[in-house]
Amino acid sequence: MITCPKCSKDNQDHYKFCLGCGAELPRDVAPKPFAPTTPAQGMKAAAAAQGNVPQAAPMATAAVPAPPAAAFRPQAAPVPPPAPAPVAPPAPSVAAPTGGTVICPQCSHVNGPTNVFCGSCGFRLGGQPVRPAQAPVPIASPAEGAGAVVLTALRADGSEAGTYHLPGGTQVLGRDTGNIFAGDSYLSPRHATFKQTSGHLSVKDEGSLNGVYKKLARDTPIELKPNDVFRIGQEIIRFEPLTSQGPTPDGVERLGAPAKGYVARIALIIGRDTTGNAFPVPEAGIHLGRERGDVLFPEDGYVSGLHCRLGWENGKATLTDLGSSNGTFIRLKEETEVRSGDVLLMGQQLFRITM
Repeated sequence: MITCPKCSKDNQDHYKFCLGCGAELPRDVAPKPFAPTTPAQGMKAAAAAQGNVPQAAPMATAAVPAPPAAAFRPQAAPVPPPAPAPVAPPAPSVAAPTGGTVICPQCSHVNGPTNVFCGSCGFRLGGQPVRPAQAPVPIASPAEGAGAVVLTALRADGSEAGTYHLPGGTQVLGRDTGNIFAGDSYLSPRHATFKQTSGHLSVKDEGSLNGVYKKLARDTPIELKPNDVFRIGQEIIRFEPLTSQGPTPDGVERLGAPAKGYVARIALIIGRDTTGNAFPVPEAGIHLGRERGDVLFPEDGYVSGLHCRLGWENGKATLTDLGSSNGTFIRLKEETEVRSGDVLLMGQQLFRITM
């Protein structure tokens, strides 16, 4: 249990915010030691294998910070939301009946009737609708002529929050569709198109603000293309390969730090067309996590201790989920085929596909 230093209320170990006053809970648990199979922290070993790696960062057009000997740690700052989006105004205040539970509209976490703030995401629960204890989850009834494809909304704890039976043919889904999509203000009105053809199902992002992400299978590397975007926890990250800048049309060579030993960088997306901290990627690759690895996100409770690896093999970048609790997601840039059991992230909701 974690005792709130502000109001002295006891909270469960995995809560980030106090259930009584909403204050951020202290996170002073010592980092877990490395397992024998876990790569060493920091870039020191990789730098030694490469010889004398220059301290100046590559790229002529944008400076990249040089890696210190210890593990990279982003600047301590409030964790940005996945993307800027309007937040739905709170509903009028409703008193919670005895024995009821309050559903957080931000992350669908089920809270006790006396909670003022959500124990999972810290959202203020004042005035949110109350669901009586043991009440069944409302399930959408299949529409007439519904196909065999079902989208199941998943809560943060893995439980089901409702289903949508996808009609055959082509269907555009988003906040305007209603049903299990209506309450998510991070969904665009027309978010994604699902198309069924000859037993196959594909999904295509319809230019939505916050995108469509597909969850990666554990320990299965996928290839990263230039400017691909992936997400771990609440961190949205863009992969940017480093390429040399040629001379100008009149033959003038460009000044810039050498890129020896480095192949790319990753940049945190903190707003539309806006990036924050950036970190270089050497040929040896990097690990990302909350407690262990080369790039750490200690303030993001949704990132696992050791979350994923970004590698470089045969001139190609790869991304591998290392068995994280909440998964690693890649943003879809084009129409992509999906299969039964795949999990999509749209807005702030997870959807499991059943065919």
